[in-house]
Amino acid sequence: MLRIISANLNGIRSAANKGFYDWLADQNADFVCLQELKAQAQNLTAEMLRPAGLYGYFHYAEKKGYSGVGIYSKVPADTVIEGLGHLDIDSEGRYLEIRVGNLSIVSLYLPSGSSSAERQAVKFSVMERFLPHLADLIGSGREVVVCGDWNIAHRPADLKNWRGNQKNSGFLPEERNWMTQVLAELGWVDTYRYLHPDATDECYTWWSNRGQAWAKNVGWRIDYQIATPGIGNKAAAAQIYKQQRFSDHAPLTIDYRL
Repeated sequence: MLRIISANLNGIRSAANKGFYDWLADQNADFVCLQELKAQAQNLTAEMLRPAGLYGYFHYAEKKGYSGVGIYSKVPADTVIEGLGHLDIDSEGRYLEIRVGNLSIVSLYLPSGSSSAERQAVKFSVMERFLPHLADLIGSGREVVVCGDWNIAHRPADLKNWRGNQKNSGFLPEERNWMTQVLAELGWVDTYRYLHPDATDECYTWWSNRGQAWAKNVGWRIDYQIATPGIGNKAAAAQIYKQQRFSDHAPLTIDYRL
């Protein structure tokens, strides 16, 4: 069995203080994809850089305390690819890929557009340029798992208040149609939905810090593991860990049959 975890930490130092690494030590994960490090290399402890039994790879944002992604791997990477080759995207530390044999693991943090119209325009621009990259990945002949915070809820079942959010970033028609392109047209597998096609309230991975969203489970499913069909169709089990809160997101674990 191959175990892959995706976790938006909303600050790696904050998550560490909340027990993330104690939890991680018991997970026996083969790969762990992190998003929103909000730190640079000099801010990370030895445990954060390389937890016991794991190698650590990172793509930091240029802006301090902002964005950034990482991957932990049980085995050393054959190849490490930082960024997508677009300076504006890469300066924000949003894409990291490691290759091990014929398997690629990607940690992805798509922008949020909720703060302003300008940031929504940035989000659409990133989506437009990321789509052909996804086409190249699925056409490469490699098995690929893209883990991360996509900042898009694809279907009404993926968020509590879908009717009231149809004009809000994260559930705009253009964003949802883009996810449909990724899945239905390009052929990527949404592994959680492959395993749980009808899940609703239990599928959420993010809850706003405003109001009583967590207490009332007013959540969104915006963290995904999207895979090429060869490995995606071998997804065997999924877990969204909610017993402890390391950030405003919950870790998503998928086990794949080897």
